[in-house]
Amino acid sequence: MKRYKIIHNTTYDFGDRVQLLAHTLRLRPREGHELRIEGSVLNFSPPATLRWHRDEEGNCVAIATFSENTQRLTIESESIIQQYDQAPHDFLIADYAVNYPFSYGNEEAVVLAPYMNQASASDNIAVHSWVRGLLAPNEAIQSFALLLRLNQRIYQSLNYRTREEEGVQSATQTLNNGSGSCRDYACLFIDAARLLGFAARFVSGYVYSAATTSQSGQSGSTHAWLEVFIPGAGWKGFDPTVGKLVGQEHFAVAVARFPESVPPVSGSFLGAPGAKMTVSVWVDELY
Repeated sequence: MKRYKIIHNTTYDFGDRVQLLAHTLRLRPREGHELRIEGSVLNFSPPATLRWHRDEEGNCVAIATFSENTQRLTIESESIIQQYDQAPHDFLIADYAVNYPFSYGNEEAVVLAPYMNQASASDNIAVHSWVRGLLAPNEAIQSFALLLRLNQRIYQSLNYRTREEEGVQSATQTLNNGSGSCRDYACLFIDAARLLGFAARFVSGYVYSAATTSQSGQSGSTHAWLEVFIPGAGWKGFDPTVGKLVGQEHFAVAVARFPESVPPVSGSFLGAPGAKMTVSVWVDELY
């Protein structure tokens, strides 16, 4: 088990006083047998009233409402977590799904159907052409090996770049550009996996990277990856940005069919346009 502290600070500067409307927050890590929350707190300036619920995906969602007008809004989430996912390759696949292709069982197929809906027709054409290069004619391959190959194909054949602008590129755009951000990589993988017959979903969260630890001892960032449902193993995470399985340095916050559904912070205000947003994230390992 490893312990980490995650701090996510979002600040909006409005230029003039505004009336804040409700804001939706997806900042609390998803708990389970692999991740436990030791402590978690949300701080606001100006103060806010919180209501919590779980959405249709089981994500923990907070709705913040405000009573004061302000020129500046600060939202800071601090969580201390215990991470137990130290052996991501330690799982067994159901016999019927070991070799590709396979079909999900009847009950699985009903539940997983929303995660198997393929992209638009134009994206299907582009992705299908690209996916054909994953398999040699009549090649026999195991399902997990095919997913690992797809993960590596994205990692090795595309150029990663940070994109500050909102939104996600279509799979066709990512392939044509030969580059993308972590969320673009994840969405390309999802489209390709669904085309191959796998159920896949988008994941947003945080990642810890000791290799980039600064002199202050802090490192990490928001990050995006994806999960594929493998019978017997369940939802398994793949990170095409680094070409590896998701493991002890990944901390999921929200899952969804589409990335647009799970922004960390969303909301609106009444006032003059032109707000400036600043986001800072720190992930520290606690020894």
